[in-house]
Amino acid sequence: MTTDFSPRLIERDSDIRAIGEGLLARTLPREAWTHEAHLGACLWLLSERPDIDIDADIAAIISRFNESVGGVNDDHGGYHDSITRAYVAGVRLFLSETEETGLAARVNAMLRSDVGRRDWPLRFYSRELLFSVPARRGFVAPDLAPLPA
Repeated sequence: MTTDFSPRLIERDSDIRAIGEGLLARTLPREAWTHEAHLGACLWLLSERPDIDIDADIAAIISRFNESVGGVNDDHGGYHDSITRAYVAGVRLFLSETEETGLAARVNAMLRSDVGRRDWPLRFYSRELLFSVPARRGFVAPDLAPLPA
């Protein structure tokens, strides 16, 4: 994770919906699954897909997508549970505080905020713990500060 971060903003609401729908359908091109796409899809799921239990389903959604584009979910790559759950908490926090109403406006405001930073989870986790195999394979509670509720 880096501390220098200049997010690639998303232009239209329809672009974010296409990312989220592509994630669910496993049709999103692998190269489109960027940091910004991860966060945009999370915000879209939380905002516009109340039929999906993000806490129960996010690991399977992302893991299946990774496999569909030729990726693996193992001790060294693919789905990372603790990072994902940290960002889900962050996106929820952002949504509870933002005054933005449009989907793209909310996503872009989030990407520009602290929550959108690539190193945001390191506010709660030591690097050693966050990048450990147990933290990748399942949720591990932070060791520096609690995640936002």
